Amino acid sequence: MNQTRTPSRKNRFSLGDIFITTNAQDRLTSAQVTNGLARHSNCDFGDISPDDRNANVLALECGGRVLSVYGRGDRRFWIITEADRSSTTVLLPEDY
Repeated sequence: MNQTRTPSRKNRFSLGDIFITTNAQDRLTSAQVTNGLARHSNCDFGDISPDDRNANVLALECGGRVLSVYGRGDRRFWIITEADRSSTTVLLPEDY
C-alpha cells in the first residue's frame, strides 16, 4: 500500500493517515481518488444502501468504521476510515 495526502477541503471527520492499495492506485485516476476522499470526508458516502448510510451516521456518533463506495465497473472502489480515525484506505473490492 502507498500513502497519499489528505484532501485540502475541510473534513467533517478525521481521515488520519491515508493509504491506497497498489491495485487501486494502478486502476484509479488521482482525480477519482481525490474526489472520493473529499466526498467521503464530507459525509457523501456514494453508492451505499440506506442501511449502510445509517450505519455510517451511527459510526460517526459512536466511533465505528465508515465506508463509502464510488465508481462503476472495474473502477468501483471503496474508502474505509477506521473506527479510531487513525487511517483511511482507498481500495478495490477485490483488495479486501
